[in-house]
Amino acid sequence: MPKDCITVWNNCLNVIKENIPEQSFKTWFEPIVPLKLEGTVLTIQVPSQFFYEWIEEHYIHLLRKAIDKELGTTGRLEYSIIIDKGNDQSRPYTVNIQTAKVEFDKNAQKSNKINTSAKKKQDILKEYESFFRGIKFNFNYTFDNFVEGDCNRLARSAGYAVAKKPGVTAFNPLMLYGGVGLGKTHLVQAIGNHIRNNQQEKVVVYVSSEKFTNQFIEELKNNNLQKLTNFYLQMDVLIIDDVQFLSGKEKTQEMFFHIFNHLHQQGKQIVMTSDRPPKELQGLQDRLLSRFKWGLTADLQQPDFETRMAIIHRKLQSEGIELNDEIIEYLAHSIDSNIRELEGVIVSLMAQSSLNKLAIDLPLCKQVVQQITQASEKHPDVDVGIDLIQKVVCDYFSISPEILKSKSRKKEIAMARQIAMYFCKEYTNFSLKSIGYHFGGRDHSTVIHAIQNISDLRENDGDMKATVQEISDLLKGNR
Repeated sequence: MPKDCITVWNNCLNVIKENIPEQSFKTWFEPIVPLKLEGTVLTIQVPSQFFYEWIEEHYIHLLRKAIDKELGTTGRLEYSIIIDKGNDQSRPYTVNIQTAKVEFDKNAQKSNKINTSAKKKQDILKEYESFFRGIKFNFNYTFDNFVEGDCNRLARSAGYAVAKKPGVTAFNPLMLYGGVGLGKTHLVQAIGNHIRNNQQEKVVVYVSSEKFTNQFIEELKNNNLQKLTNFYLQMDVLIIDDVQFLSGKEKTQEMFFHIFNHLHQQGKQIVMTSDRPPKELQGLQDRLLSRFKWGLTADLQQPDFETRMAIIHRKLQSEGIELNDEIIEYLAHSIDSNIRELEGVIVSLMAQSSLNKLAIDLPLCKQVVQQITQASEKHPDVDVGIDLIQKVVCDYFSISPEILKSKSRKKEIAMARQIAMYFCKEYTNFSLKSIGYHFGGRDHSTVIHAIQNISDLRENDGDMKATVQEISDLLKGNR
């Protein structure tokens, strides 16, 4: 009786299960799905590239043993790695790997290939190939994997409306602004990707203001500015990132002004990003700034706690990793500055886990967060984290960290807790809400009261001033 892929894989799992701990089996083998068996080649699907690399590095010999037992020495294993989970409109994007041979799934290849069927698009790409060099869309930036929250809801909604009907809505131009790492580039590229996938006759270009400026300088030297201008005048959708860097570049601004006017008058869509609202942009011509305000200006703010939790869940899910809620909550409370830093911590965690063969647990999370969340610029000589501050204060007052974080209101405990909170604010970049979380889940108003109380006592009480100085010296000695 011929074998099928499910039977073969289940028999392999029986071998594997006998040789590794139960938790490791649940983490690394239960999520795997058998796809097909062709001759002696078994194809299994894994949730991510990281997942595949971990299995290959840590369990390759065990897999070989299981495959040999089931399929013989000629048996081979092929991985189908999920690169993009897809959505209702597109199938998942996967890559098949078998003994260093990489084959792309035909459906994935079809769904991710830039469609150049429209003659207009072909002609422009061919004629202005030099301008397109270095201008690329990131296929990973989509609306589906952009986590929406109160911090970015208006921007996301406006972006999606523009993506569905470019140049038709009142959001033209659409200006998105916000600090570093809050998702501006992700959102504008999601707009571009959506239009390119669903309205293939549209000519869409994404360019940074730096690239735009460099193009201008290069064509100015070549006495070929008209060709560059003609290139941009034929766009259906122009997306320009970080327009604040056009500041002070008068000639570049002048060319951009004429391109902007022409495209807007023709009903073409313009999307821009900036690190601040138009009214705060310096070094840009007034006539240009006034046009920036014609459509909609929407901001992206720092993600709130719930949004950070959702981002972590989404990132881990895309990598095929599962962590307990305690770790995810710790990360969400500890990194509250921007999305890029939050994703950087997750990538660092996976790298540390893979390279050092460590489980992703709370101690490892604290170590990585400590490395990334550096000391405040107010105290460059002190590089400490909340855990160390709590330890030093607890040792000073001869109490345990558990007591410090408890609900005890004893005078000496409350005072030690307030001093620790005071130093957390002074010597780290954590927000008040995050500091409160690390002290038994107290709210930010409790932290404010503690900081104010210790500050007042330090000014008016000699004993408190001496205590704060002694603990400060201990922290510097432990850095």
